[in-house]
Amino acid sequence: MSEATDSGLERLVSIGAAASTLGVSVDTLRRWERAGRVRFERRGNRRFVSSEDLSTLLRERGATGLSSARNRLQGVVVAVKRDDVMAQIEMACGPFRIVSLMSREAADELGLEPGAAATAVVKATTVIVETR
Repeated sequence: MSEATDSGLERLVSIGAAASTLGVSVDTLRRWERAGRVRFERRGNRRFVSSEDLSTLLRERGATGLSSARNRLQGVVVAVKRDDVMAQIEMACGPFRIVSLMSREAADELGLEPGAAATAVVKATTVIVETR
């Protein structure tokens, strides 16, 4: 069965895909289910959430701040290089290496140091294509 499946007019999303989308663990979603925060439909031994319920959870989690960026990569800071004005932050986000340049003041305010958990939020209007 695929990660998203049709069920009449309603789309269902697997618990794993929902967890990834929300940036939480599958165990967190199971706890939310026990607490009544989310309802899963069971098919065999697999759990699915409706796309409508997933959208509601996404809106709730985003209620603390609004952003047009949709690409969020959970990761850990692996290196920080600072000078008087700027900071270069290197993150490991799964198999991806993300590098961000920001003001030193911003890096200091965020407490960015190697080992810190962080989320890279990517909003790009340009796509660069490379060849081998």
